This record gives sequence, structure tokens and C-alpha cells, in this order.
Amino acid sequence: MKMAIDELLSHPLGMMLGYFSVAVLELIVFLSCFELVTRYKCWEEIKRGNISVAMATGGKMFGICNVLRFAMEAKSSVYDTMIWSFVGFLLLLAAYFLFEFLTPVFSIDQEIKEDNRAVGLFSMIISISLSYVIGASVT
Repeated sequence: MKMAIDELLSHPLGMMLGYFSVAVLELIVFLSCFELVTRYKCWEEIKRGNISVAMATGGKMFGICNVLRFAMEAKSSVYDTMIWSFVGFLLLLAAYFLFEFLTPVFSIDQEIKEDNRAVGLFSMIISISLSYVIGASVT
């Protein structure tokens, strides 16, 4: 089975489909993990029109995909890309907890849930910024 997959991935179109499939799968899994650790339900809040949650979630999505992009650009295999993007996700998750911990004056999650757009924007920028740092370390 692995040989058949490797043969498929040796073709540029197969490689593109492989990377795309990995990206979609990882995005679903990693966003589900973020959903478990936040004190609000992302998709319910977005459906209600909560811009702060949309910005914070969008930043997480961009961050995950950006780390994945850097891993792909490192010209490693799809398997290595999966490993490095998982490590990048763990670092983004650690940054999320660190962000919450370093702001003891108020709860980041609570402020985002209450649609504090300044906090939502700041959260998005942190996710995006750190994804570049994490991604650059992958290459």
C-alpha cells in the first residue's frame, strides 16, 4: 500500500492532491482540537456573527496552513510534512495557552466570546505572526 501511495505522490498532480488532502484533514483535526480547548464554540459564535471569534479562528486557520506551507516548501515528503506541521500545531497550541496565561487581567476566551474585537484581532495577529516564526524554523 505504501509503495502505491509513494508512486502516486511521485507525480506532480498526485503530490498536489496528496498535500491538499493532508492540509484539509489537518485543518479539520487541528481546528477541532482548538475547539476543545476554547471556552466557546467557534462555529456557533461565528454563526451568531461574532467577528472576534471569526478573526481568532481565521488566524488559527491561517497559522496552521502557513506552517504546513513552510513544511511543504522544505521539499520534504508528505510524511515529513505531516510530522512537521503537527509539531507546528503543537507550538501554536502552546502559544494559545501562553497568551491566555500572560494576560491574567482578563480572560482572552471570555473577551473573544463577548466580541471584543481588539482582543480577537490581537489573537489573530499572534497566530499569524508565530506561524511565520514556526514555519521558518521548519525550513
